[in-house]
Amino acid sequence: MPIGRQASRIWPSGGAHLWSPGASSEAHTHDRGHLVYAARGVLSVHSERGTSVVPATRVAWIPAGFGHHHRAHGHTDMRIVFLTASLARLVPAHPAVFAASGLAREVLLALTGTREYDRAATARLHRVLVEELREAPEQPLQLPEPRDDRLRAVARVLYENPADTTPLAELGRRSGASARTLSRLFRDELGMTFYEWRTQLRVHHALVLLAEGHDTTRVAHACGWANPSGFITAFTAIIGTTPGRHRQLTRPV
Repeated sequence: MPIGRQASRIWPSGGAHLWSPGASSEAHTHDRGHLVYAARGVLSVHSERGTSVVPATRVAWIPAGFGHHHRAHGHTDMRIVFLTASLARLVPAHPAVFAASGLAREVLLALTGTREYDRAATARLHRVLVEELREAPEQPLQLPEPRDDRLRAVARVLYENPADTTPLAELGRRSGASARTLSRLFRDELGMTFYEWRTQLRVHHALVLLAEGHDTTRVAHACGWANPSGFITAFTAIIGTTPGRHRQLTRPV
């Protein structure tokens, strides 16, 4: 059973769940693909492909059969919309994160709100939602999980302390690999450089800290930026909005 869930409304095509800060679900699968949206707060969605962080400006997609679990950061209003097999074929066959347009957000909220729609209207809203997501590029908010033991050793250091600034060469000495080998592994296995991966990790951590109510300056330092301006630039480049604006979107009503 989920730990820390406060209230739920569930129906065949979706659901709405209120979560306390730090609440989580057990690992599970669904026989239908579904979209996950945080109307308030921030969710992290963990699957075999890695960790997706889902603030109010993003929508996560979990295909049918993918094992996953959720965790809430801050008071979180989680919405779920299941897709039919015919609509699921129009979106990726792997877990993904999409930018949520204004229309997509309104449709998600409508489909998971208290108003009841007939079957035809619900089907139309589902089609609109999928078309909006097809127009939205996948977002770099899924942090891939390293598989190579040497990469895992490096990742553990940064999971424990995202602000760690140890050079890759030194991290390599600790994990038994050269900086060149680690750089190649990051590119080949994770599809990004070490510094890109570390920035993604830091922004993930920043999303969590912002959801917990910490201010921009404290979050910047906790995530490894020497000054808030550098943090704001990196955060905005990935999330598409400033940390301050993001806090307004995710703050409980």
